[in-house]
Amino acid sequence: MATVQNDHLWALAHEERAALAEDLSNISAEQWRHHTLCGEWNVEQVLAHLTAAASLNQWQWIGSIFRARFRPDVHNQRALVAHLGKTPGETLDRFRKIIASTTAPSGHTPAYLGEVVVHAQDIRQPLGITRTPAVEALTPVAAFFLANNFTVNSRSYVAGLQLKADDGPFTAGTGPLVTGSTLALVMSMAGRPVYLDQLAGPGLPTLRQRLEGSKAWG
Repeated sequence: MATVQNDHLWALAHEERAALAEDLSNISAEQWRHHTLCGEWNVEQVLAHLTAAASLNQWQWIGSIFRARFRPDVHNQRALVAHLGKTPGETLDRFRKIIASTTAPSGHTPAYLGEVVVHAQDIRQPLGITRTPAVEALTPVAAFFLANNFTVNSRSYVAGLQLKADDGPFTAGTGPLVTGSTLALVMSMAGRPVYLDQLAGPGLPTLRQRLEGSKAWG
């Protein structure tokens, strides 16, 4: 059963990668250099990061993080640079080659679905590209973020709060309510404060305070 579930999550990740590649197929040179919601990385750099994330198995990741002296920022930057093309078009071509990849550093498949869901919105939102991933893809990511501090402190951000999606089945937690779209909940749990304006409820001030100064997920 777990294998079937993982296969389904990977299929959703592949759909999200393909949709992102399509969204970026005709953007301008200026847009490739545009800022994103992911720290100081521009659009091309975030895409190269996604390529890197889908290209490292467990042992390759261990070797890379060891060489980076267990500094995730250094590891991420080195891996990103290694997967940048000479041009944005080449970077996009490299990303297209990993669309169907199931390579990952660990077996936390919802996290790697979350990786593409979150970073795709990191790119789209500043560019004004409107696309909402399927609730089917967002819901397992929301559940994973609620339960785990994996690469971002998502569980800590929402501790003691009740979350309820108004467009899907996701509901969890106890405490003051925070409600909104599944996408806005996911992006807020990933430390993207810009999505807080799409949420409501008595628990929102607490969540907003926790996200102030948070670092974008890499």
